[in-house]
Amino acid sequence: MSMFRELLNRSRSMVGMTSLLAGLGVMSVLSLARIFAHAPDLTSSGTFGGAIGLATPVAMAGIAGLVSERAGVVNIGLQGMMVLGTWGGGYFGWHYGPWGALLGGAAFGALGGALHALNTIQFGVDHAISGVAINLLAPGVARFLSSIFFQGVDGGSLTDSPPVGNLGKLTMPFLAGGRIGSFSTPDIFGYLERRQIFLISDISGLCGGFLRDIATETVMLLSLIPLAAFVLWKTPFGLRLRSSGEKPSAADSLGVNVVGIRWIALITSGSIAGLGGAWLVINIGKYQQGQEGLRGFLGLASVIFGNWKPFGVFLGALLFQFTESLRMQLGDDPSRGFVFAVAIGLALFAAFQLFRKSKKVGLALIPASALLFVYILNVDRVDDKLSSTFPFLVTLLVLVFSSSRLRPPASIGLPWSRGKDS
Repeated sequence: MSMFRELLNRSRSMVGMTSLLAGLGVMSVLSLARIFAHAPDLTSSGTFGGAIGLATPVAMAGIAGLVSERAGVVNIGLQGMMVLGTWGGGYFGWHYGPWGALLGGAAFGALGGALHALNTIQFGVDHAISGVAINLLAPGVARFLSSIFFQGVDGGSLTDSPPVGNLGKLTMPFLAGGRIGSFSTPDIFGYLERRQIFLISDISGLCGGFLRDIATETVMLLSLIPLAAFVLWKTPFGLRLRSSGEKPSAADSLGVNVVGIRWIALITSGSIAGLGGAWLVINIGKYQQGQEGLRGFLGLASVIFGNWKPFGVFLGALLFQFTESLRMQLGDDPSRGFVFAVAIGLALFAAFQLFRKSKKVGLALIPASALLFVYILNVDRVDDKLSSTFPFLVTLLVLVFSSSRLRPPASIGLPWSRGKDS
């Protein structure tokens, strides 16, 4: 037993070391691109801070999908649950402020989760069909409710709620220049970022993005990620939930109420997705029709990228939204630095694949990276239309090249009823 624990601890330390080296590798590539492309905004605290904010609702959708799918139920309806969350956040935020927006978003998202549970668990509807139906139903429900409660109200309309308010922002003292009373503390990460030192300034920009002017609701919602990891992997309930997605018949034979666990998982999933929608409402100060964009689907992609693990989900969401943050930071001046970074990354990944004897993948990537290098060296400005596709191209490429290491729950999406072996 002690030998098994020692091996387990060693494997965990190896995974941690590999993750650290991979992170340093990514930051090194970005740092090189920043220097050679003269693009200081590529790794600025503003860009990273914006990416963290934009990644929050995507990560919430991802954690929502993770909880559902770990219990064995595919949740394509995340987008619709976020829509319901935005409307609930707008209505309750109008009446009770931003705290009410969070509670209202969670409650309305939970209704979407309960509907998905009713369809899939009680009536045996195909998981994908139920999710698509919720995605189609939710916008219509939100617009209908807006016509009843918002239209004709001061500050409201068919597509907007009255103002909701916000919870303010936080800055860490001493590390990021926060204040203690009337005293302004030093900004250590800001100083290092401005020095433009290879890798050190880029890591300082990343840390500054996490610690400077970060919205209170962002801190609150991101704290759900380690909480989800703890519950799923460190508690008896988490073990029961994961067993319901791996081998429900075995879990049922050991006395686990698989149906009850899946109901709880789906309602929780809807609540978390609804919180992501409420974040959007608080972030701009009111509900707006369509403000969720495609974040529910990006959240579903982050579940796959993160290999059904909470911190992997967050990294996926951060990666997907980094390009969008960079585009917003630069406005009408898309970053040559980012294309340069992608070209370097592709070249290194191609070399890595060739080293691993995956010659087909490596040989396919070398021309792509070469074309990007030629393009970036021969243009003074990246085309706006090309830059607008960056978030989706990055999402697609990441999913394609991460598919070989995926390990989804064994019984995900499979129909199950008590007494059936699956």
